[in-house]
Amino acid sequence: MKRKHRKIKLFDVVNSIVMILIALVCVYPFLYIFFQSVSDGYSLVNGEVVFFAKGWNLEAYKYIFQNTNLNIMQGFRNSAVYTVLGMLFALVMTFILAYVLTRRSLKERFAIRKLLVLSWVFEAGIIPTYILFSKLGFVDNPLAMVIPNAISTQYLMITMSFFNGIPEELDDAAYVDGANTFQILWKIYVPLSKAIIATIGMFYAVMIWNQYLFPQIYLKNPKYYTIQQILKNVVISDDGGTRTFPTVIQNGVLINPQNLKAATVFMAMLPIVCVYPFVQKYFKSGILIGSVKG
Repeated sequence: MKRKHRKIKLFDVVNSIVMILIALVCVYPFLYIFFQSVSDGYSLVNGEVVFFAKGWNLEAYKYIFQNTNLNIMQGFRNSAVYTVLGMLFALVMTFILAYVLTRRSLKERFAIRKLLVLSWVFEAGIIPTYILFSKLGFVDNPLAMVIPNAISTQYLMITMSFFNGIPEELDDAAYVDGANTFQILWKIYVPLSKAIIATIGMFYAVMIWNQYLFPQIYLKNPKYYTIQQILKNVVISDDGGTRTFPTVIQNGVLINPQNLKAATVFMAMLPIVCVYPFVQKYFKSGILIGSVKG
């Protein structure tokens, strides 16, 4: 028994070490970007920043937020508005449609599900989609980030799997008590669906925040640019259209384009990374429910 107990303890130690190493490998790129952003320009040019930062400073962050020509703050505001509005609208639409498609009283629910899956597998393509959206007035319209992608078939299926685990007798009891459909959704299904709401909401928020190709196609006016579009101007092209990003000295600290790129990339990742811990406790249960019952 003692040998078996020792083997179990040894296995736990080895497993913990392996998991820590995997976590470090996953986290290292984020840390490296951060260390680049807070290092002085001389250390970056000389290749001295391998892991830890050298010459710690926040001048790159001050520069990108104070320099109005970069439009970093405008990009953050736009992305934040698109993400919040798009996530809320998508949650409402997905929640309602999932509820409807899991009611046995709707005889056509299976046919509608097949059509949704068909549209998910076979997409129309960029050009037909652009022609359709342009006819609907979504070109150079901020609503293009909110309405067209409001319902993801994948997330809809996960939500439907969750609803299938809720007894439909609850609806019958609520109808007997005089509740209507929206009251049932709000007072019964929403309180029971915190895990799936947090999970799907996180999925939608990450999807909207990280979108690049979609806004690049439909948002031509710079005042509607997302942080990802501005990030492209900073990281991929040093001129960013009509702007240049020279090496400057601010408060006695050398800032080069590499500092600015790293600081912008890190700030673009930070909001989602900060939100995740608050929904993590619901995230695991929501994923398991959607996968086991699906």
